[in-house]
Amino acid sequence: MRLKLYWLLLIFNTTTLLAARIDTLMVPSKAMNKSIPNLVILPANYEQGEAIFPVLYLLHGAGGNHTNWASNVPEIKTYADTHSMIIVCPDGGGTSWYIDSPIDHKMRYETYISKELVAAMDTKYKTIANKTQRAITGLSMGGHGAFYLAFKHQDIWGAAGSMSGGLDIRPFPNNWDLPKRLGLYSENREHWEKNTVINMVHLLNGNDLKLIFDCGTADFFYDANKRFHEILIERNIPHEYTERPGQHNWEYWSNAIQYQLLFFKNYFNSSK
Repeated sequence: MRLKLYWLLLIFNTTTLLAARIDTLMVPSKAMNKSIPNLVILPANYEQGEAIFPVLYLLHGAGGNHTNWASNVPEIKTYADTHSMIIVCPDGGGTSWYIDSPIDHKMRYETYISKELVAAMDTKYKTIANKTQRAITGLSMGGHGAFYLAFKHQDIWGAAGSMSGGLDIRPFPNNWDLPKRLGLYSENREHWEKNTVINMVHLLNGNDLKLIFDCGTADFFYDANKRFHEILIERNIPHEYTERPGQHNWEYWSNAIQYQLLFFKNYFNSSK
């Protein structure tokens, strides 16, 4: 009995020692004159040897925060271990849409994530500080944000994804604080046209950025995702697109993230 207990304790302690570590990294933003929290998930082998790791930036949706992914998909810690990558979940200011707002200069989340956060991550953690080992994805508003940031900053991210992304914001002129970020559509159409991802495909050359996105067929963003897919086909932009039964909820995203992580892991491996 004592021997059995000893082995159980040994197994428990070993598992605990090898578990992913979660940090809360506070990053001072000069662009917005405030400190912003970010959840950083480090794989179990992070402290072993001199290894350095690829990084996935994982964005939350409208009204969320940096803790959403870990709270709603606790398996994300296991996935960081399985794929041997660092996963960082930034706080996106609730409804920033991850842009530098043209009407509210206190909301500069494009600058924050693409410059300040990436620099802080590469300074503090054992990252592979190269675009070929850096990817970004997210859900809903975060899907829009991931493509928006990656399209505009192809020198920073080598791969990008979106899950149930708001890839065309124009059909929703009164939703999710969008008028606070871009102004009323009726008075600021140029802001909306310039900042909706579906109008940013011209920034892609088909070579510098690997793309994956998906959406549930019962999702209110399904039509935008399908149209985005068709535009990429018309312009011969390589990508992986999946539509499957599902709604705009965590049941869908907890499944979708597993496929995307495999895509990013394969991209990181092939780019070494």
